Amino acid sequence: MIEVRDGVFFLQTRTTSYWFALTEHGHLEHLHYGPLLPPQDPSALRVKRTVEFGATVVYAPGEMEYGLDAIPLEYSGIGQGDYRMSPVEVFTTHGADTDFVYRDHRLLDGTVASAGLPIADGGEGVQTLEVTLADERAGLELALLYTVFPDVDVITRRAVLRNTGEGTAELAKLASLQLDLPDRGYTIRTFDGGWIHEAHAHDRPVTSGVFSTGSTTGASSARHNPGTLLFASDADEERGWAYGFNLVYSGNHATSFERDQHGSVRVMAGIQPQAFRWPLAPGEAFETPEAVLAFSDEGLNGLSDRMHRFVNGHITPAAQRGVPRPVVYNSWEAAFFEIDEKRLTAYARQAAKLGVELFVIDDGWFAGRADDTRALGDYTVDAKKFPAGMKALVDRVAKLGMRTGIWVEPEMVSEDSELYRAHPDWALRIPGKAAREGRHQQLLDLCNPAVRDYIVEQVGALIDDNGFSYVKWDMNRHMADAYSPHVAHPGMTAHAFQLGLYEVLERIFGPRPHVLLEMCSSGGNRFDLGMLRWAAMIWTSDDTDPIERLDIQQGMSYLYPQSVVSAHVSASPHQQTLRDTPLSTRFNVAAFGCLGYEYDLDFLTPEEKREITEQIAFYKQHRELLQFGRFRRIPSGRRERVMWQIGEGDAAIVGNFQRGVRAAPERDILPIAGLHPDAVYRVDAKPQRIMLDRLGALVNHVSPVRLDPNGLVMNVVSKRRSLPDGVESYHGTGELLAAGIKLEMQFSGTGHNPAVRMLGDFGSTLYTVVREDAT
Repeated sequence: MIEVRDGVFFLQTRTTSYWFALTEHGHLEHLHYGPLLPPQDPSALRVKRTVEFGATVVYAPGEMEYGLDAIPLEYSGIGQGDYRMSPVEVFTTHGADTDFVYRDHRLLDGTVASAGLPIADGGEGVQTLEVTLADERAGLELALLYTVFPDVDVITRRAVLRNTGEGTAELAKLASLQLDLPDRGYTIRTFDGGWIHEAHAHDRPVTSGVFSTGSTTGASSARHNPGTLLFASDADEERGWAYGFNLVYSGNHATSFERDQHGSVRVMAGIQPQAFRWPLAPGEAFETPEAVLAFSDEGLNGLSDRMHRFVNGHITPAAQRGVPRPVVYNSWEAAFFEIDEKRLTAYARQAAKLGVELFVIDDGWFAGRADDTRALGDYTVDAKKFPAGMKALVDRVAKLGMRTGIWVEPEMVSEDSELYRAHPDWALRIPGKAAREGRHQQLLDLCNPAVRDYIVEQVGALIDDNGFSYVKWDMNRHMADAYSPHVAHPGMTAHAFQLGLYEVLERIFGPRPHVLLEMCSSGGNRFDLGMLRWAAMIWTSDDTDPIERLDIQQGMSYLYPQSVVSAHVSASPHQQTLRDTPLSTRFNVAAFGCLGYEYDLDFLTPEEKREITEQIAFYKQHRELLQFGRFRRIPSGRRERVMWQIGEGDAAIVGNFQRGVRAAPERDILPIAGLHPDAVYRVDAKPQRIMLDRLGALVNHVSPVRLDPNGLVMNVVSKRRSLPDGVESYHGTGELLAAGIKLEMQFSGTGHNPAVRMLGDFGSTLYTVVREDAT
């Protein structure tokens, strides 16, 4: 709900309030963003201006107490006495001096359409407030758009700058969001990393000065995700004030936090200003990406719940909302480029027997693609590998009861390709300079309409001609040589590229809502809300080691729901770390996302096949809960232990993960949150196997005959026999379970029985929680 009364703007969601008001000079003073308050006289929340601050540059002659540097503002300018970082830098005949003051406002139902940028979908109760500010002297008009999503407790913001003057204005910076908050001892949490170690959470206190994070890679990047958190000194996972910020954008971005001398913290987020320029001729406008804001006074888990409900309800493609994601088999880690019709058919038969629902053909399927040095851009099916054509394989997979998907990398081109030989000018390239390659490939110039048409035609025909119902869209290098002759200024290239990509995605997948799109960029280099407007899932990381994935998926969980997190089980030792992990843990981590397998199925033992078949059956049984249930991170107090919970109310699943074990390990306590206090529940450990080869010489403590742990007999037996692990079952009320179950003992150097938890290094258990007294 949005209400405007006596110059005060009240934006209300189900549990939060966002208020700001006009000052006597027409600036917008921020008043409150926090717990829900009924609209009322806000004078107690206004900053008091009763004395002049030393060194203040006052706004108006004779008004010594009115200095913009000491007022929390909705959007500031340059040159008016506010010396904090400005959200806007635009050069006119008056330099960068800008003073935006209130002109008018209007209330609109739903959302306001964007010109080329993705924005969140509307829905019941969604409203938009448009406040227009103007700087008449500079010839500029600034519209601030606030959209309220009351059902999910989220507010979005964006800005549109229009040149109303007579000369060209050159835009160097325009943030989507400025928010000035009183400091509560805040901590900043960012999600940083790189290839195969994405989205690791890093905390730092807010101190005097500016902290900034962002991307200059041409994509949202694995280096610094565009989503950030800000939480008060007394906040934790379950309680306290916490704010979340994100961008519906996939390109270069920047977010900054600045604490000033008055105890105010300014948050800004938007397009990265480095190397950005956008000329605005008279009458032209520039629109920022949509920024997402959420607040919770129920800690970081409460904040994540708001972000998750927003993504599931207003960001992911409408045709995929609430639709279960299929169990996937992907050929990449099994075969790499060495695929052909015969090998894939054999994998498909085995995958179908395991319970897989979607069979994905990864890289190596098109003509000339023997490695990553050639053929990108030439999407003609390799007739030597697929003599009967790709459609014949798709039909064969369908008869096995599975859908088929295909991998593509349409934004890239190899110099050794027919496309490049025909159109070398289609690649981004600085005139007179040798190309800067990455992974032996270059970026196609998506600023060029002919390039966009080519990609739309090629990918569209590939889908339609072969009946693919899934596409994995990859992008494996960063942007360099950011120059295009198809834009008016070189500083426009990176953003224009993103606009071109969004156009391509809309033209391909808009008319094909039945196609499930999964985004990938060397893993999580483009895990952002912009991509999720077309893609229901994103490949979270090229790292499939579950112990590494604990950090990666937990980092993503603060901002993104498990329904968009693509997570696969792969062979061990892992290709990224050489770490040897149990098959049970590989599944248990991947189950907190969209499940898939990347395995050479020819080398599975009978016991592994049984385990995987049971894993997939378990996942399908609980899929709706695992993909769309409320997610919580449960603090353990120990770095080596991670606990996640999905669900609340009548049912939940809790994961207990152990990074490493010590001799005589401490007892584990498993608290379960969000249950009905007086209801009675049954808690069961998911049945899983201990593979005998994991026991080594200890196998002789459980075997009726003496076995050489490295011998032939042991090798044969371990392929066909295993032990049950940690058979546990508990009963109790929701109130009792919230206090924490004292779990069965772990193996402590002696003894074994079915109840003992044989976790060791990298062990884990899933627990199902089911209400027993529900009618």
